[in-house]
Amino acid sequence: MNLNIGLEGSSITRPPFFDGNNYSFWKTRMTIFLQSLDYQLWHIIVNGPRMPTRTIDGVVSPKPENEYNDNDFRMLQLNSKAKHVLFCAVGPNEFNRISSCDSAKEMWDLLEVTYEGTNQICTVNM
Repeated sequence: MNLNIGLEGSSITRPPFFDGNNYSFWKTRMTIFLQSLDYQLWHIIVNGPRMPTRTIDGVVSPKPENEYNDNDFRMLQLNSKAKHVLFCAVGPNEFNRISSCDSAKEMWDLLEVTYEGTNQICTVNM
């Protein structure tokens, strides 16, 4: 009889898995996992991706892709990497919930609102 079933430690190379249960436990572990991979991944999730822009005559507009520099591509790749890590960390139900999001921040925020609710304070008149 194997008494160690389910007692093995977590992997340092695979993200913690979220199946829709115990969100706060997963969120804490996932935060540290993302930070340990690349702290800029966590920054992208908290602040959203920085879309490449250009300024012409004081007007800021999206930069055409043919004008992207190495840093622009790095920032876009970080968002894609963060999205990939999140996709790898969730089960089918959560995947379906977040799969239409454009950014890792949107994905994270959607899971947070779904499982924690909003931070709005409701007041009741008595």
